Amino acid sequence: MRPRPPIEGRGIFSGTGLVVAALAATVVALLVPLWSYAGRQDPASANVLSAATVTTPYGPLSARDRDFVTKVRLAGLWELPAGELAQRKGTTPAVRTAGRHLVDGHTSLDAHVRTVATQLGVALPNEPNAQQKQWLATLDAARGQDFDRQFAGLLRLAHGRVFSLVAEVRAGTQNSLVRDLADDANTTVLDHIKILEATGYVDFSALARDLASPASPVPTPPEADPGAAVPVTPSPGETYALPPATAGPPPAASGP
Repeated sequence: MRPRPPIEGRGIFSGTGLVVAALAATVVALLVPLWSYAGRQDPASANVLSAATVTTPYGPLSARDRDFVTKVRLAGLWELPAGELAQRKGTTPAVRTAGRHLVDGHTSLDAHVRTVATQLGVALPNEPNAQQKQWLATLDAARGQDFDRQFAGLLRLAHGRVFSLVAEVRAGTQNSLVRDLADDANTTVLDHIKILEATGYVDFSALARDLASPASPVPTPPEADPGAAVPVTPSPGETYALPPATAGPPPAASGP
């Protein structure tokens, strides 16, 4: 039998196939490690996440949630004494009224935060931090209208900064107790902002600059202006409702 002649081009096709196969093998070798790694989490990152968020009967409790609970407590530890100073040292009815709102609001809010902290196992501070102690020392040393300006300026700045924090925590927390605390804090902070502004001593231009700049360790108190006029006392019809007393969370339902 006469042998079959070779098919023209067979060698070319065979060589091309080898090249394609080699390229495909190279691509697979490069992609397989990536595919296998994509579904894995770095062990160090996993440990950080598990340590930052804990499970509670009221929902996940994040590190930010715990920080918020602590800051609510810290706010009361200096703002309530500041309110007591305003009740004693304020030179106008408006300043003394603002002091009363701070005392009443933080008395209620502090009871709430201590209840929440107990249920969530969050340790709370028992004294103001260094910055807050400096603010209280500034207010304690001030007299007359200088006290009124320092009180309104420092407290309004502090409340302005915490107002946005409360909103962020309320929007993002997954914990029901933290949400309730944020609701209470929002009502209290807004009430205090309004009553501080009603004193007539808030310098809104300086406030806007201070709020736009990074918070300094101890903000410089507003300078006293002896020639400034005493603010007009709010009209009798201008009132601000105090934040309602916050009841503790409902008890867990008992089993059948």
